[in-house]
Amino acid sequence: MNKNDLISAVADSSGLSRSDATKAVEGVFDAISAALAKGDEVRLVGFGTFSTAKRKASTGRNPRTGEAMTIKASTQPKFKAGKGLKDAVN
Repeated sequence: MNKNDLISAVADSSGLSRSDATKAVEGVFDAISAALAKGDEVRLVGFGTFSTAKRKASTGRNPRTGEAMTIKASTQPKFKAGKGLKDAVN
């Protein structure tokens, strides 16, 4: 399922027009992204938790040349599935 499929599914299940469903899906994505950018956690009970994790700087290798290079420290988004989502999948 891609983003357009998700928008279509939301429109069908909620009775919204496709443009309203697009705004709703985009709004959810924007709200989650903004909260993670501020360092907050987004908990959706029964679905899962979006959070961030800090990665330390490390040394890696350029696969093309084999020379050592420094990988900068970064903040990565994480998702942990909740019990409801795990039960729905299994």
